[in-house]
Amino acid sequence: MKAIIQRVTGASVKVGEETISSIGQGLCVLIGIGRYDTEKELEYMARKILNIRVFDGEDGKRWNKSVMDKQLEVLCVSQFTLSAVLKGNKPDFHEAMGPETSEKAYQDFLQLMRNSYNTDKIKDGKFGAYMQVHIQNDGPVTIPLDSPDNLPDHKNKKTAMVAPSVQSLSINPTVGDNSGS
Repeated sequence: MKAIIQRVTGASVKVGEETISSIGQGLCVLIGIGRYDTEKELEYMARKILNIRVFDGEDGKRWNKSVMDKQLEVLCVSQFTLSAVLKGNKPDFHEAMGPETSEKAYQDFLQLMRNSYNTDKIKDGKFGAYMQVHIQNDGPVTIPLDSPDNLPDHKNKKTAMVAPSVQSLSINPTVGDNSGS
């Protein structure tokens, strides 16, 4: 699973001429789900995105606060093109999760984010739609994030994901996180 995390002063998503989602200060996150990703990758990425410290503290200390610490918003946008592999000059998307399972996996990821933070602060685009994503990058700060291959209790990655239901699942930010945060 891959994400591009962008600290923003504002972001919005349009489909056609309609703005379907927008946020003020916070994070705009492009999400790419790989064909072998499982619930462990979803949990890892949600935890990292919600806890990454890219905001200044009230005391002026840099890189000290997360989106949750500051009670800011997150705009997530599904983007299968993050899984692209170039074959010559043409992108190939065989590493992306197929459309038959990726929408459920993406919705499960969003539910993890909402359960772990605040439902009203997690926004998203429109899965599968042709979107225009408008961001006002703050800094600019843009951080790529890949889920590791060696997550705890990780099943064989060669098994395609059947996304579980995560209606009641939430993330404990300190369990299994050796990031020092």
